[in-house]
Amino acid sequence: MGKLRLLYEASPMAFLAEQAGGMAITVDGERILDTVPTSLHQRTTLITGSKKEVEFFLEYTKKFKK
Repeated sequence: MGKLRLLYEASPMAFLAEQAGGMAITVDGERILDTVPTSLHQRTTLITGSKKEVEFFLEYTKKFKK
Protein backbone atom coordinates (compact mmCIF):
# COMPACT_ATOMS: atom_id res chain seq x y z
CA MET A 1 0.00 0.00 0.00
CA GLY A 2 1.41 3.38 -0.97
CA LYS A 3 1.80 6.17 1.51
CA LEU A 4 2.26 9.91 1.09
CA ARG A 5 4.21 12.34 3.24
CA LEU A 6 1.76 14.03 5.59
CA LEU A 7 3.13 17.59 5.57
CA TYR A 8 4.08 17.93 1.90
CA GLU A 9 1.60 15.76 0.00
CA ALA A 10 -1.39 14.53 2.02
CA SER A 11 -2.28 17.69 3.96
CA PRO A 12 -2.30 20.05 0.95
CA MET A 13 -4.46 17.62 -1.06
CA ALA A 14 -6.78 17.15 1.92
CA PHE A 15 -7.15 20.91 2.30
CA LEU A 16 -8.08 21.32 -1.36
CA ALA A 17 -10.52 18.40 -1.26
CA GLU A 18 -12.30 19.75 1.81
CA GLN A 19 -12.48 23.28 0.40
CA ALA A 20 -14.17 21.79 -2.67
CA GLY A 21 -16.77 20.07 -0.49
CA GLY A 22 -15.17 16.62 -0.30
CA MET A 23 -13.46 14.60 2.42
CA ALA A 24 -9.92 13.37 3.07
CA ILE A 25 -9.23 10.62 5.59
CA THR A 26 -6.72 7.91 6.43
CA VAL A 27 -7.53 4.24 5.95
CA ASP A 28 -8.40 4.14 9.66
CA GLY A 29 -11.06 6.84 9.16
CA GLU A 30 -9.18 9.72 10.81
CA ARG A 31 -9.46 13.15 9.19
CA ILE A 32 -6.13 14.07 7.55
CA LEU A 33 -6.26 17.72 8.67
CA ASP A 34 -6.70 16.62 12.31
CA THR A 35 -3.56 14.46 12.20
CA VAL A 36 -0.72 15.97 14.24
CA PRO A 37 2.67 15.29 12.61
CA THR A 38 5.28 13.59 14.77
CA SER A 39 8.18 13.92 12.32
CA LEU A 40 9.08 15.97 9.27
CA HIS A 41 8.71 13.12 6.77
CA GLN A 42 5.90 11.21 8.49
CA ARG A 43 3.94 9.09 6.03
CA THR A 44 0.21 8.41 5.96
CA THR A 45 -2.43 6.80 3.81
CA LEU A 46 -4.89 9.05 1.97
CA ILE A 47 -8.46 8.45 0.89
CA THR A 48 -9.95 11.50 -0.79
CA GLY A 49 -12.96 12.31 -2.91
CA SER A 50 -16.53 13.47 -2.63
CA LYS A 51 -18.21 12.99 0.75
CA LYS A 52 -20.44 10.32 -0.73
CA GLU A 53 -17.50 8.31 -2.13
CA VAL A 54 -15.46 8.51 1.07
CA GLU A 55 -18.45 7.52 3.22
CA PHE A 56 -19.03 4.56 0.87
CA PHE A 57 -15.38 3.56 1.37
CA LEU A 58 -15.81 3.70 5.16
CA GLU A 59 -18.94 1.55 5.04
CA TYR A 60 -17.27 -0.94 2.69
CA THR A 61 -14.13 -1.32 4.80
CA LYS A 62 -16.17 -1.61 8.01
CA LYS A 63 -17.21 -5.10 6.84
CA PHE A 64 -13.59 -6.29 6.89
CA LYS A 65 -12.58 -4.83 10.27
CA LYS A 66 -14.73 -7.26 12.27
